[in-house]
Amino acid sequence: MDRLSLEAPTGEITVFVGPSGCGKTTSLRMINRMIDATEGRILLDGEPVQNIDPPTLRRGIGYVIQQAGLFPHRKILDNVATVPYLLGWDRGKARDRAMELLERVGLDPALAGRYPFQLSGGQQQRVGVARALAADPPVLLMDEPFSAVDPVVRTSLQDELLRLQAELNKTIVFVTHDIDEAIKLGDRVAVLRVGGKLAQLADPKTLLSEPADDFVREFLGRDRGIRRLQFVSTEGLRLRTDLPAPEGAGTYLHGKDSLRTALDAALLSPTGSAVAVDERGEVVGVATREALDEALAEAAHG
Repeated sequence: MDRLSLEAPTGEITVFVGPSGCGKTTSLRMINRMIDATEGRILLDGEPVQNIDPPTLRRGIGYVIQQAGLFPHRKILDNVATVPYLLGWDRGKARDRAMELLERVGLDPALAGRYPFQLSGGQQQRVGVARALAADPPVLLMDEPFSAVDPVVRTSLQDELLRLQAELNKTIVFVTHDIDEAIKLGDRVAVLRVGGKLAQLADPKTLLSEPADDFVREFLGRDRGIRRLQFVSTEGLRLRTDLPAPEGAGTYLHGKDSLRTALDAALLSPTGSAVAVDERGEVVGVATREALDEALAEAAHG
């Protein structure tokens, strides 16, 4: 790392993203002293982590890695209860907490008595998240936790993390090489360039609309304009209420879903239209191809 300086705000998700070899994982591991910084300071709530005994530090920070890293010889329940056991919790209390968390991360409690090899990759990653949350740490470090699963499972795990974060408000530092994942999950995104330098730190909307330089622009890709649409509301999208909903058309939640979601819905339709529904699932109108084109043109100049 080279003079990296940033803050991960309390209760937010800060994502480190960048090409291979840019120092994402190194930066993450310096926070919990799995790698010690050779110079500079890393502060946790104002206290230098260098002043905290590493095992004590790590027991207070949740850590989720690729491939879950579960103990193969321990049942799922005991995997989740690992840190509470280390902290000296009563066995019954630790197991109760583990059961509660298995349900919270969307796993069937019946899986508690199984071993890791008996679970799918996606299920194992959910166990890894549950284990990291078991002692209710204020800080959670996540190192490419969803990169080893297929795209459908990955999307569901991302959604689950956002749901959990809305409930728990943890301070999360998340590492990924996937810009779409960074934009979906991050309250703030730190783009690192090779050599451990910070290229840009911004919220996703600003990152997409105002890339700091050519490196960031190239890393975001040519389709960054499409990505920006997920921050544009469908509230002002003009609807036709005199048209029947086309058969086979995709739907979106009007005023709640983004323009990107409406566009994706339209792409599923043979007519190029998207069907707008309300929160009860009832049709409120049809966004025609012309209306979508107008909204896209406005978004491009907005």
